Amino acid sequence: MDKRVDYYFATISPFMYLGHERLVAIARRHGASIAVKPVNFAEIFPVSGGLPLAKRAPQRQAYRLAELRRWSEHLGIPLNLQPRFFPVNGDRAAHWILAAGERDPAHALAFTGAVGRAIWREERDVSDGATLAELARSLRLDAAALAERAASAEIAARYKALTDEAIRRQVFGAPTYVYRDELFWGQDRLDFLDRALAK
Repeated sequence: MDKRVDYYFATISPFMYLGHERLVAIARRHGASIAVKPVNFAEIFPVSGGLPLAKRAPQRQAYRLAELRRWSEHLGIPLNLQPRFFPVNGDRAAHWILAAGERDPAHALAFTGAVGRAIWREERDVSDGATLAELARSLRLDAAALAERAASAEIAARYKALTDEAIRRQVFGAPTYVYRDELFWGQDRLDFLDRALAK
C-alpha cells in the first residue's frame, strides 16, 4: 500500500521549520511520499477556534517563545526567536512552493525548507519576490519561470483549494501531518507519525 503523508503548514511557522527536515528523514526511512500543502491559517483559525499570534494571551505568547527555545536547543537547530522579518505575509512564498512542486514534488519540499530557514535562521523577508527568486536559484530552479507561474490565477486557486481541504479534514494548527486520515498536529508529534508509518 502506498504510504503518503499530507503535509499542511503555514509557510511562516517556526514549528514547520523545526520539524521539516525530520519529517523528510522519517518519510524517506519508511519509503513514504510527502504531499506538500501550504495553507492559509488566516482562513482556518476563524473556523477552528485558533487565534493569530498577536491576538493570543500574553502567557501563551511567552510560553510559545519558551517552547521554541527548548526545541531549538534540543534539536540543535539554530533559530532566531524574534526574527527581523516576522510576522510576515507568507502567501507569496506559498504560491512559489506550489509552483515549484508542479514539475517535481521534491522541489516543493526543498523550497519549503528554504523558506523556513530564510525566516528563522537567515533574517530574510519571504514576502519579497527578490528573496524568493534567490531561494529558487539556490535550489537550481528557474526563478523567472517560477515567479510567473506563482503569480497565476491557477496557483492562487490551488492555494485556496488546499486551505478548504484542510478545513474539511479538521486541520487547525501548523504543521499538521495526515497519514491514513489520522492527524498529527505539531512537530512534537513526529515520533507518533514515525510509529504509524512503521506499522
